[in-house]
This record gives sequence, C-alpha cells and structure tokens, in this order.
Amino acid sequence: MSIISKDIQKAVQLLTNEQLVAIPTETVYGLAGNIFSEKAINSIFSTKKRPFFNPLIVHIPSVEFLENVVTHIPKKAKLLADAFWPGSMTLVLKKNRKIPDLITAGKDTVAVRVPNHPVTLSLLRQLAFPLAAPSANPFGSISPTKPSHVENYFKNDIQMVLDGGSCKNGIESTIIGFENEEPIIYRLGALPLEDIEAVVGKIAIKNKKEQNPEAPGMLARHYAPKTKTFLVNDVLSELKKHPNKKIGVLVFKDSINNDSVTEIILSEKGVMQEAASNLYNSLHLLDTYHLDVIIAERFPENGLGTSINDRLQRATFA
Repeated sequence: MSIISKDIQKAVQLLTNEQLVAIPTETVYGLAGNIFSEKAINSIFSTKKRPFFNPLIVHIPSVEFLENVVTHIPKKAKLLADAFWPGSMTLVLKKNRKIPDLITAGKDTVAVRVPNHPVTLSLLRQLAFPLAAPSANPFGSISPTKPSHVENYFKNDIQMVLDGGSCKNGIESTIIGFENEEPIIYRLGALPLEDIEAVVGKIAIKNKKEQNPEAPGMLARHYAPKTKTFLVNDVLSELKKHPNKKIGVLVFKDSINNDSVTEIILSEKGVMQEAASNLYNSLHLLDTYHLDVIIAERFPENGLGTSINDRLQRATFA
C-alpha cells in the first residue's frame, strides 16, 4: 500500500505523535519532525543515515515567527527575509535557548526558512511547533522532487509522504549566514546570487566545508546518483573516453544527436529555472537505467547555472 497521501490532518496527527512525515516544499521534499522532540529528531538522523555533525533546517510558518527561534536578526537578514520569504532562502542566525543542540549540531546558530508551498504552509500553521526537515533522501543520495522519489527511498521507514506534487524549483534553498553582521552564502541554491545581491549588495561565498560545517549541503560529495557521474564542458569529447560503455547524457538545451546514448535535455527552451526544476528527477531517471556512466554538461556560470553546476559537481566522483 502506498504511503503517499494528501491528508493534512493525518500529517498533523503523526507529527504531533513524534513520528516523521515527508513534506513538500518548492525546493525538494523534506523529512520532517517536531524540533522539540528528541525522539523525532533522532529518527530523522537515523532514517537518513545522516551524521550528527550536519545541522538541520528549521521550517517556520511566517517571517513574524522568526523571533520565536532566534535571539538576534541582523539588519540585512531582515531585508532578506522581507524580500524572499516565503521562499527558497535559509538564514543561519543566533539561536535562542529553546532550540535543541541536536538540531544545530551543537552550534549557537540555527538554520531557518519559511517554505513557499501552500500544503506545507497550511501544515505548519496547524502545528504547535516548527519542523526540522532535511531533504527526504538517504544521506548523500539524489534529493527527492516527487512523492514517488521519497516512497522509493523510505516506504518501509516512514508512515506518510504528504503529497504536494512535483517541486517547482527543484534544487535546495540558498543558505545565508552572517559574520560581523554581513551576509555570506554557505550554500548556493534555488535563489540566484544576482537576486540576493540586488537586495543586500555584493556577497561572499563560503560554499564548501568538510569539517564542522556551518550549514547543510556544504560537504563536497552530496546529491549523488549511484551511477558514476562526470561534469564536463565538452560532452562529445568525454564520450570518446568511455568506449563500449552504456552512457547517459544530461545536457542543458542542445541535443548531442547521438543515438547510442540515453539523453535527457533539461530545458529545450534554454530556461535555467526549468532546467533546475528538472535536474534531480532526471538524475533519478538516469539512475534507473543501469548505465555505466552519466555525463553531465556544465552550465553557464550565471544565475541558477552556478547553483546547478554546484549540485552536479557534488554528484560526481571526481
């Protein structure tokens, strides 16, 4: 029997009873639990096989709710929250004493966002607590952007996937922390750098950290298919390096016109947003074809192309 359901009241009941529910957001599906339940939070880590040093993102119902979880909101954080929430931006701010250390990997900061999905916003408004919700996938695997992706991963481990359809943005939120009151990007994501800089000016990027990361998604290998994956500038040249192999090709907008490979075009119209939305589902699909190799084309380094390249780079074995 499928664990996918549209029943929000059932989700409320399960979460209130310290169970986990996979929830839809505009970015990816999250594996959600009550932030104040040690049982639920431990279940998130164990179900995902996620290391405890990797902090979780707290999901709240509104900008106004932020003061319930943090002690200080820098001026530029307020500008960003007003500009982009609900939306695909996570802020890392000084936490208050109510936020358990288990959520924050023992740090004095907490990652917070207001997701932009009507189903999950409705759910959050009906709960007496915020939700911790990292991506609903085993640690390091391809993130889920459809209910079926989550069911395939966790059908024996959780009781419910709250069905909100396909995720429209398709890659994780952009994570922004603050050092000396100034914003700094800890993870590139679904909110383009140019949009952020239009609100707060030039911003530094500190996008990778293996030890004691400030935020989720900073590890070098992440979001990865089971199939060996390469990110390249020239797909045709790379093809020649893999003779007699069963190959999948992931390209931005232009077909390589080679019938001997399995090709997925992320956006035939060349629209970055569409490409980002299709990225993870395409990787999931290629992973089901029992290929020897996936060759992904590097995107232009602007707008969402920078974030897509970041995800593809972390998906590679190189």
